[in-house]
Amino acid sequence: MSLNVVTLVGRVGGDPDVRYFESGSVKCRLTLAVNRRSRNSDRPDWFNLELWGKTAEVAANYVRKGSLIGVKGALKIDTWSDRNTGANRSSPVIKVDRLDLLGSKRDNEPNSIGRDDMDEF
Repeated sequence: MSLNVVTLVGRVGGDPDVRYFESGSVKCRLTLAVNRRSRNSDRPDWFNLELWGKTAEVAANYVRKGSLIGVKGALKIDTWSDRNTGANRSSPVIKVDRLDLLGSKRDNEPNSIGRDDMDEF
């Protein structure tokens, strides 16, 4: 038996990178910052996400930098040859099957006030 399941909750590192193909397919790439459950870690772990189809369209329409999301998917390793050196390269990517929008609708409004802004009032 084998199992390849990844579940993450974190904040999106940048606006979605969306590509539409002539075949009608839609692909979306995101980065996700996830804090570790330890007191010694002040830096998040960063994950590259890949979404396809309807899930990619939802991300394109509703996810923005800083959005709190949850994802479930599988780990895959992208491999390629470096154009300059010809060396083999690889990068881990989470192929997302499920996307949950966890923040409130207000979190995605550009004029909403966040905790960091409360010091000014």
